[in-house]
Amino acid sequence: MTVGMYDANLNGQGVRIGIVQARFNEDVCHGLLSACLAELKHLGVEDEDVLHVTVPGALEIPLALQKMAQTQQFDALVAIGAVIRGETYHFELVSNESGAGITRVGLDFDIPIANAVLTTDTDEQAEARMVEKGTDAARVAVEMANLAIALRELAEAAEED
Repeated sequence: MTVGMYDANLNGQGVRIGIVQARFNEDVCHGLLSACLAELKHLGVEDEDVLHVTVPGALEIPLALQKMAQTQQFDALVAIGAVIRGETYHFELVSNESGAGITRVGLDFDIPIANAVLTTDTDEQAEARMVEKGTDAARVAVEMANLAIALRELAEAAEED
């Protein structure tokens, strides 16, 4: 067996990205989105290769991701939202179910999904993390899209042999 190495590829040229953004906690979500879009542009992703949709809240993100994945028009998806702890159990429910749904869509549809749904105790914590998390989401989406493409091409080449 030959051991190979695949280096991370952050070249966004030609990479198609779908973004689902929750509107709940709008200021934080807008900060996440702005940072994500700026980094996608920095990585070479063209504006016409990005589709951005919004949904009411974090629980609605997985369904929108699923619908986008079904189109097979994207190389990676990004989930953007903010769940900030309140005084009830609802925080845990929304955080856990949103995260599980996002993961399930990625696995069910064999598509990378960068999960940029912040879960914090306070608004201040969310605001402090939104730029870094939005930037990271763009980098994760591009890197994982390129990895998935490379592995798909490797599998296709092996089938031809």
